[in-house]
Amino acid sequence: MSVAVVVDSAASLPAALAEQHRIVVVPMAVIIDDEIRPDSSVPMAELLAQLATGHVSTSGPAPGAFAAAIEEARRVADEVLVLTLSAEMSSTCSSAELAAQLEPGSVRVVDTRTAAGGEGLVALAAARRALDGGDLDEVEATARGVIERVHLIATLDDLDHLVRSGRVPNLARRAANALNAKPLFEFHDGTAHALAPAHGGRAARRHIVERCLADRPTDGPARLHLAVLDAGDPERTRQLLDQVLAEEPDADWFIGSFGPVMIVHVGPGVSGLAWWWEPTS
Repeated sequence: MSVAVVVDSAASLPAALAEQHRIVVVPMAVIIDDEIRPDSSVPMAELLAQLATGHVSTSGPAPGAFAAAIEEARRVADEVLVLTLSAEMSSTCSSAELAAQLEPGSVRVVDTRTAAGGEGLVALAAARRALDGGDLDEVEATARGVIERVHLIATLDDLDHLVRSGRVPNLARRAANALNAKPLFEFHDGTAHALAPAHGGRAARRHIVERCLADRPTDGPARLHLAVLDAGDPERTRQLLDQVLAEEPDADWFIGSFGPVMIVHVGPGVSGLAWWWEPTS
């Protein structure tokens, strides 16, 4: 029986790539002045202007949105695997589970335990297995295997937004600015964990690239699967990609945006990489 994959838009997948892999994307929501809007409908300039006012929040898709996506997926497949943003970061997974319970037929929901490009890489691997003829058990197993291997590390230009939101004390911002320290954080096991800061933005991004390359398995050949992520700085995005490709020219990669939902939570100026290494022998 054929399988289709559904994922929420926090996965940072470009629309053409999702369509190519028969992935149905459910939009996350951005709430501006009490108006709920799909995240893809909010231009970056408007989002940044609204962030300054503090009248912006986010919401995961409602169960009905997942139900509609499942129905769409069933137009091309018999069974559906739904992949979601980490349940520790959003109610998205619980909405998907409720929709799956109400839908007839075989629908499974998997919490990817990650976000942004990490979630996108899980979805792509699962979708490729589905397109290769894998059944639902095999597609789910592929997704869970990548969840165990995927990494996502990002850096911020500054802590200003996190201070305004109350997530970081102002004292930390002052110290970081005085030292030109750029925060680094890793999404691991469902949540974000702070790493040691780097001295300047270039050093922070170099550290991310070095972590990606150092993660290569030592017990045999492997192929790198990579998501390069930024929030509106194409030049910086390309520099990150070029640094990795200089060492791994055969990497499978895509460029994605951290997107409005991520920016609402951490602020503009966020960039990073998500990756996993696939053994090839």
